[in-house]
Amino acid sequence: MAEVNLRGVRKAYGAVEVLRGIDSDVEDGEFVALVGPSGCGKSTLLRMIAGLEDISQGEIRIDGRLVNNVPPKQRDVAMVFQNYALYPHMTVARNMGFSLKLAGKKQAEIDQRVAYAAGILDLAHLLDRYPRQLSGGQRQRVAMGRAIVRDPQVFLFDEPLSNLDAKLRVQMRAEIKALHQRLRTTTVYVTHDQVEAMTMADKIVVMRDGSVEQAGAPLDLYDRPQNMFVAGFIGSPSMNFIEGRIKDGGFSAACGIVAPANGPGVDTGRENVVLGIRPEHLLLDPSGVEATVTVIEQTGSETFLLLDVAGQRITYLGRDRIAIRPGETVRILPDPGRLHFFDGESGRRLDARADTSLPLPSPAPSAGRGGSPHKPQPGEEPAPRRKAGLGRVAAGMLFAVGIRSDGYRPELHYMRGSGPASARARAEAEAH
Repeated sequence: MAEVNLRGVRKAYGAVEVLRGIDSDVEDGEFVALVGPSGCGKSTLLRMIAGLEDISQGEIRIDGRLVNNVPPKQRDVAMVFQNYALYPHMTVARNMGFSLKLAGKKQAEIDQRVAYAAGILDLAHLLDRYPRQLSGGQRQRVAMGRAIVRDPQVFLFDEPLSNLDAKLRVQMRAEIKALHQRLRTTTVYVTHDQVEAMTMADKIVVMRDGSVEQAGAPLDLYDRPQNMFVAGFIGSPSMNFIEGRIKDGGFSAACGIVAPANGPGVDTGRENVVLGIRPEHLLLDPSGVEATVTVIEQTGSETFLLLDVAGQRITYLGRDRIAIRPGETVRILPDPGRLHFFDGESGRRLDARADTSLPLPSPAPSAGRGGSPHKPQPGEEPAPRRKAGLGRVAAGMLFAVGIRSDGYRPELHYMRGSGPASARARAEAEAH
């Protein structure tokens, strides 16, 4: 196991710069996910760590050693590719042990390591089969086993689940996470699926256009996105964004949506403000603004509504089943304890958390409220848990903007799932 340190890492193809000064650290034994839309540079960065791409500028260190000019086979990393990169003419056992054979290991040691990896991945009964005789999930496990036999300092995964069906993705997600918990090997995992990142990683690095937008623990990014891009990318369905203004401690939008807005960093009298509210943090309440249902999706455990609020498109996600049809109306209001405010021009977050000085509204007896998962900073004592309930001043402020102080039932659920062998393969085998 080892740390991976990136300092000022840049990559350019001629005049086109695809990575623009990446600074990031992967701690020893940590599972870090690189996420972002297609073309953001996450796979390029992973291949640079593996040594499959040259570095235009900056430093990459693995276990304290500068590896900018070190060939892939000498970096002590193992990579699992999106297309598995298995040799079709080799059995599972030979595929898994091929990198060790290239390294000049004795056959007895190769057999021992292959048997160990096969035991971990439940592949012992498949060692004599060929890749064409395996399912997609089994092929992916063989690719993972080929990485395990090397006993590397760092595992590198390049979107390994993107070719699998939805059910198998969920299964393999759990297997990769369990593998990391067992081996505790430093892991860098690239994916465009934020659900994969949220459920598997210790830390998420969100990238856009070759730069890091935000890095942190999954729930920190979910609860406190630093800009609208991160807010919209993390979480499924995506966050609702509503343009409006702040005046006299309250947010108001042209569509009629109102919310309290007097927390730290939220200046009164600001005109160009965007309210962010996640679909699962909208409440169905008679005192809310009227919304017309345009689409309804029932999954059994959840209800998804696409709403029209005076021309503003809003999405709602709830755990209760709702007897409603398209064209009918409901009334919605934002949970005042789950609001996010952003500057309309820069997209940057305005506050640490909307109105953090106010106690949270009392939950309904049957629901309860989940506490904020923020971790205290080193040396900082955890903040005492605040009692539920609104003070008189807070209740009056909420009443002034038409929000009741009783009967709220905020949702605790915060995301749903969806969400040829050649010379090149031989070159990539050196990274396994």
